Amino acid sequence: MTKEKFRFYKDHPKTCNKDDFWGQVKRTVNGVPVSQDQIDFIVSAVTNELKLNREDMLLDLCCGNGALSALFFEYCSGGLGVDFSEYLISIANKNFSDSQNKKFILQDVVEFCECPIMANKFTKMVCYGSFSYIEKERAKSLLCLLKSEFHNLERIFIGNCPDKNLLADFYGEQLIEPGIENEPDSPIGIWRTQEEFILLAKDCGWRAAIHKMSDQYYAAYYRYDVILTR
Repeated sequence: MTKEKFRFYKDHPKTCNKDDFWGQVKRTVNGVPVSQDQIDFIVSAVTNELKLNREDMLLDLCCGNGALSALFFEYCSGGLGVDFSEYLISIANKNFSDSQNKKFILQDVVEFCECPIMANKFTKMVCYGSFSYIEKERAKSLLCLLKSEFHNLERIFIGNCPDKNLLADFYGEQLIEPGIENEPDSPIGIWRTQEEFILLAKDCGWRAAIHKMSDQYYAAYYRYDVILTR
């Protein structure tokens, strides 16, 4: 997500109140921030599927403003969030970082993985709700780099992936723009079937398992999660 066409993701947060943490990262329904129970669903899924414990160091790629990262970090020894938005990282560092265990840095996530800091300290990784906005070739590079450069990563959680088989369910009666499912800078990003994601992971050296949220989760009807292991 380095191209100028992704300007929206850097500019939108500046239109929100400084304490509107969910609005800043578009964790909303019809423009309204999701309720706490929806956030709880996310935290429960990530912490349980990653099997987070006090010995883990968590890497959060595309961490945004760190509001969600901070909730994950409570379940482990600490973590690092990485994002390309200078404004969102400033929010993260102001509200959710500390000098020892919880840190946030400004960098493109693929570039970070090409030359990572503390690579061997990370045991788990999460990318929630943002993987679909990474261009296809860069997404593949990212997964390959996570395998080759982060030798102690045991589990990866890639969350809230849009399912291409459920594209029509999401759009309903709306006219679907041809090819929009392949555009990383579209409102939802790149849609993949579960089978496509499993194959992508395999090509990068990972085993993939699909996780589905409870029907009570607001986006369960068209999204899924992926857990990667070596």
